[in-house]
Formats: sequence, structure tokens, C-alpha cells
Amino acid sequence: MESVLRGAVVYVLVWLVLRVSGKRTLSEVSTFDLVLLLIISETTQQAMIDHDHSITNALLLIVTLVGIDILTSIWKQRWPAVERLMDGLPVVVVRDGRPLRPVMDRLRVDEHDVLAAARQLHGLERLDQVKYAVLESNGRISIVPRR
Repeated sequence: MESVLRGAVVYVLVWLVLRVSGKRTLSEVSTFDLVLLLIISETTQQAMIDHDHSITNALLLIVTLVGIDILTSIWKQRWPAVERLMDGLPVVVVRDGRPLRPVMDRLRVDEHDVLAAARQLHGLERLDQVKYAVLESNGRISIVPRR
């Protein structure tokens, strides 16, 4: 039972840390981000396993983590408020070609990020060609071009 509790606590804590760090943190992982994720995974592994390195404990932890993931996906599907809490909402960062600076600063998105998405998705070259740019809940930027 202790392993199940350890796994659940670590799951929630890692989710909180990643949620607080922002949507953009995991959308485009740099080398530094990858190293950080590896260190986090090693640290959490030690916190979950403690001194029990048995296969039984490993299987119990795997089932616990996958079970929590399935349970949260069911909750998100049934109750939209849970999904908003866990994943956040899409946020408009550019409206009618004008960057919404306070929103962009809070979300750590800059014009270069928006322009890169505009070029990749629609071949747009300037911000004034963008009707809306939306930071989606998965951290990617969606572009609605002006017509």
C-alpha cells in the first residue's frame, strides 16, 4: 500500500510542477529541458521505489501510475471543469494582428513563437496577416489567418 501512496503522491507533485511551469515548457523541448526531465524522472523513481527494488513493487507502481492516468482521463471526459483545471484553456495571444503583450508575457510566448507558427502552418510572414493566434492547452500555437 505504501508504494501505491508514494506513486500517487509523486504523480500529483510532478503534474503540479509541470502545470505551474506553463504550457510552453513541454511543447518544444530543448536539450536543457530534456536533461531536466531525465533528472526529474530519476529523482521521482527513487522517491517512489524507496528501498524495494523488486519486480512486484515495479509492477505495482506501473499499474498505479497507469491507473491514475486512466482515472484522470475519465474524470476529464465526464467533468469539463476537471479538464480545465488539469489541462488549462486555450488562450488568445494575438488578435487582429496585434500581440496581447500582458497575456504573452504571462505565458512566456513572444512574437517569434507566433511568427514561427504562422510560417509553418500558413506560410504567413507578418503578424498583421494573423487574425488570431491561440496558445492551445497542449502548448502549441494555432493560427487563424486574415482573409
